[in-house]
Amino acid sequence: MSAKIRLYVEHPLGLGQSVPLDRGQANYLFAVMRMAVGGQVKLFNGRDGEWLADIAQAGKRAGVLTCTAQTKPLQMPPDLWLVFAPIKKARTDFIVEKAAEMGAARIVPVQTVFTNSDRIRQDRLQAHAVEAAEQCGGTYVPEVADLQKLSRLLDHWPEGRQLMFCDEAEVGNALALAAAQKSDAPWAILIGPEGGFSEAERERLHALPYSHVVSLGPRILRADTAAVAAMTLWQQALGDW
Repeated sequence: MSAKIRLYVEHPLGLGQSVPLDRGQANYLFAVMRMAVGGQVKLFNGRDGEWLADIAQAGKRAGVLTCTAQTKPLQMPPDLWLVFAPIKKARTDFIVEKAAEMGAARIVPVQTVFTNSDRIRQDRLQAHAVEAAEQCGGTYVPEVADLQKLSRLLDHWPEGRQLMFCDEAEVGNALALAAAQKSDAPWAILIGPEGGFSEAERERLHALPYSHVVSLGPRILRADTAAVAAMTLWQQALGDW
């Protein structure tokens, strides 16, 4: 019977490789899921693909797995960043989870003039990205960056990376995703805060040579809905769907 549980681990994976479990993983497998020696799980680490592993040792606080066969090669997502302004806790969690599921390579929270939240728990959001990858069958976990100011991010923008700027002020204007000929370039999607972008931010973003203004339809979307809609549009036009 195929293993139904997937775990993200930091340890290298390969045929015959022993993989130690930390306390949290051991508790999940052996106390919560009631697994025992001889059971099987699937492992991935974002580098070596997905591997089937047998439970070799099982304890209350630790355990050891042994890799027996590769079940998937490493599948890297497109070089796409999701840049967004954090909102309420549960909805920020949702954005991170869906970005990981939909193929973002990096998730970048930014503070704008009207951002409601001035801090995040980067480690907690990274854990949500891991959980999303475990559940959706991905073999790669996107990095969740720490919160930084949008102005600073733009000051140090990587050369060649295109920006899909989702401007709520353009609602109702049927603007298509521009520069489709740049499909082989790295990209980023920018979603604004619930209060929208300031006029100064909008002017700067419109003036950037790598910025492509996009409307997400005739209605103003909530930030979490906008993130999913924007990633869907990008994936359909330029991504790996």
